[in-house]
Amino acid sequence: MNGIICVNKPADFTSFDVVAKLRGIMGIRRLGHGGTLDPMATGVLPVFVGTATKACDIMPDNTKSYRAGFKLGMVTDTQDITGKITAESDKTVSVDELSAIIPEFTGKIMQLPPMYSAVQVNGRRLYDLARQGVEVERTPREIEIFSINVINYDEENRCGEMEINCGKGTYIRTIINDIGEKLGCGGIMTSLVRTASGGFKLSDCHTFEKIQQARDDGRLHELMLPTDRIFSVFPMLRLNEVQTRMYKNGVKLDLDRVRGIRSGQLMYSVYGADGIFIGIAEADTENQCLRVRKNFF
Repeated sequence: MNGIICVNKPADFTSFDVVAKLRGIMGIRRLGHGGTLDPMATGVLPVFVGTATKACDIMPDNTKSYRAGFKLGMVTDTQDITGKITAESDKTVSVDELSAIIPEFTGKIMQLPPMYSAVQVNGRRLYDLARQGVEVERTPREIEIFSINVINYDEENRCGEMEINCGKGTYIRTIINDIGEKLGCGGIMTSLVRTASGGFKLSDCHTFEKIQQARDDGRLHELMLPTDRIFSVFPMLRLNEVQTRMYKNGVKLDLDRVRGIRSGQLMYSVYGADGIFIGIAEADTENQCLRVRKNFF
């Protein structure tokens, strides 16, 4: 069985826990996940099955969307509601004040990874060091925030929700922490739902219970999405029979003889003469050939 099964991750599960749970349900060892989620978070977690695991690190669409609950006037060591309170403030913040600083956190910005994160420093996970009470120097990383929309905010309780669309490597709780710091009162994340990831949405996702029921009914294949959906952003190339045989054997094809090649386009989804997805390829314009980037058969 090959493809993607999207899980609506429940709270208190790590992404690795989800993969372990699915191995037990599906009876398949070759699984991988597409993007780490904190245990408290819920929502979209694509899980790659069989040959689709080859796509884990080469997804062309790395955009993600979240709905995050937040509370101002508080700081914790984990930057969310699960942590130890380290500071509090009774400073009031109006919705206008909150909205006014949001633009400062959009676009390409630098973000300092939190101590409670899976980032490695000198071969050690930051969360392992944090649990030992050790704080180390971290290097800020460039991230991209496409949009932040405050969808509701209670000025009296200083609680609300925001929708954030961003690129990979973004820590939502750190955005909220930094917004709170900028406002001079602190802020923590109180809930997090990933509503989209890599082109997959909540509507594509299934619970463990639904997946297990499908397995019991012999319908597990009905929940699987095809691997080529990940690469739908690339133009399609359909090879003829001779080209299909050559390409599958690793032969570089002459660009001039491949139908569908576009000027300036580098990456393609490649299909055989039978219409079955083979993999993705790169147009090498310098050597005028189509070379295999990754095959999925």
